[in-house]
Amino acid sequence: GAMGGSASLIPRDLLAEYQELTFLSKQEILLAYKRFSELLPKEERESARSTRLSKSQILTLPELRANPFQHRICHVFSTSETGDDSMSFEDFLDMLSVFSDSATSEVKSYYAFRIFDFNEDGTLDRKDLEQLVNCLTGQGEESRLSSAEMEQLIQNILEESDIDKDGTINLSEFQHVVSRSPDFASSFKIVL
Repeated sequence: GAMGGSASLIPRDLLAEYQELTFLSKQEILLAYKRFSELLPKEERESARSTRLSKSQILTLPELRANPFQHRICHVFSTSETGDDSMSFEDFLDMLSVFSDSATSEVKSYYAFRIFDFNEDGTLDRKDLEQLVNCLTGQGEESRLSSAEMEQLIQNILEESDIDKDGTINLSEFQHVVSRSPDFASSFKIVL
């Protein structure tokens, strides 16, 4: 069958390991491999498993192109030593696994928290929330909030979420909020 070609590129034992380590089915892993290698130049496709995709290649994925957090997503899932946000096939799989329908909401909310923590200090502070709102409302002049509206919105978010009233939202507070919003998991997904 047509799958024969791409299936043989992932040895069976590795495929089994990927299934163990992710929320993805065998079919999804093979499809992910196909998508990953299609983003590479033709001459590099044979060795896709040992090649990194650059951030600009990753961002051509339609699923990410439309995502307001595309830069943060690349950053959080990249294991690049140099900090260039490039992804190995395994990084790519991790990303798809977290965004898959089968990932638990605990896993999704943990990664969402990391993605929203723009300054990477382990909490969502006012600055993070402001960037979060800007990403969600778009950067266009007509959609931007006035500073008063922004202030009000951040107040509301903190009142809802900041249980210990320290002015920031920590992971457990964030997960608590998410557990009360049933549509969170469905909005946090990429389907291949």
